[in-house]
Amino acid sequence: ATEGKEETSAAENNPSRVLQGKPGERSSVLYSAGQFFFEYLVVVSLKKMSDGHYEPKITYQFPKRENLLKGQKEEEERLLQAIPLFCFPDGNNWAPVTEFTSETFSFVLTNVDGSRKIGYCRRLLPSGRGVRLPEVFCIISCLGCFGLFSKILDEVEKRRQISMAVIYPFMQGLRESPFPAPGKTVTIKSFIPESGTELIELTRPVDAHLEHVEFQALLQRLSPHLILHIFASAVLERRLIFLAEELSVLSQCIHAVAALLYPFTWAHTYIPVVPECLLDTVCCPTPFMVGIQMRHLERVLDQPMEEALIVDLCEGKILRAVGDEEEILPIKLQNEMLTSLNRHNSNNNVHTSEQVNALVSEAFVQFFVRMVGHYTSHIKWSKNASGTFQERAFCKAIASKTNRKFVKKFVKTNMFSLFIEEAEKSRIPQEGKQ
Repeated sequence: ATEGKEETSAAENNPSRVLQGKPGERSSVLYSAGQFFFEYLVVVSLKKMSDGHYEPKITYQFPKRENLLKGQKEEEERLLQAIPLFCFPDGNNWAPVTEFTSETFSFVLTNVDGSRKIGYCRRLLPSGRGVRLPEVFCIISCLGCFGLFSKILDEVEKRRQISMAVIYPFMQGLRESPFPAPGKTVTIKSFIPESGTELIELTRPVDAHLEHVEFQALLQRLSPHLILHIFASAVLERRLIFLAEELSVLSQCIHAVAALLYPFTWAHTYIPVVPECLLDTVCCPTPFMVGIQMRHLERVLDQPMEEALIVDLCEGKILRAVGDEEEILPIKLQNEMLTSLNRHNSNNNVHTSEQVNALVSEAFVQFFVRMVGHYTSHIKWSKNASGTFQERAFCKAIASKTNRKFVKKFVKTNMFSLFIEEAEKSRIPQEGKQ
């Protein structure tokens, strides 16, 4: 009984508004250079409760919160309540250990106004002797750039093995540096006792929309054929559940699936790693994209769920499907995409992860260009420069019957509506016309 009680209290404390994606949000925003790298660094440790369970608590926070305005304070309260849950989403079955392989993962928190913050986490075992508990270093930032933050967490971990005191000046230096523009590098000076001053270079990838993505993670676990089934389900905004044991696998693969939708954005509930006390998220009737640890599979399958696509990332197979995934995408384009995915998958092509990202993204962007790229010629502009999208004419303009069948469904999605709304607002005056 105590377990159930503890779970409900965790769910009550947990501001579900912070966690749920709302329709109309942008899941991948492109950020300008010069912003702060991060808002907070927090350390989440496991504290033993009176019943013997361990509960995650924030034990350290940088910068301190004295200088926040009242409105900010309330927002932060909610945010800080949610963080421990996401740093230890695997519940409270912990025991002190002597060895633990550190892991990197990320989560997304949605604010009431629809803006998103990303938590980049490194779970590690502090240096020492004997049995001890892992702790999580979590950097909260508005900036989506997984590779860059992994490198920062490498530095944090290196310093943690010396002492907590060495982390603080490094993070202070980082906080005073502006976030680099795409393709640019920022150099941070860092002093470590014994080894002196080091220069750490942090370079931002050139292609901003791919900087939070590792398509290789997806290609290593799923066949191109299955990736297309998943893409087809995501494009029609269905419910998608991904299963894996490792948090890093879940967060990497889900970010990769969301990135396949570029230039469109997933505008619904999006939780790369669902904390144990929020597993009933899978009962939502609305679209969602969530990651769940394999240990909870039985509990998930027992839930009263609507139709969903359930993907096992450990075995590389689909556990449950709607059944029509094969027929959603027009067959000719599906085969072209398969060919290009297979090309990047063959081992004789040794690509860097940036090359794989660019090649995979290109295949999916081309799909959207071929399907809906003619949208600009179907926006009617009034004299005051506001646009109106002509949906019927747009669909009629598609010669191929199978392509038209797909597009008629796609135009009904939230992601297409949001995309068109933006397009109707952002007319670029042509040369010579005002």
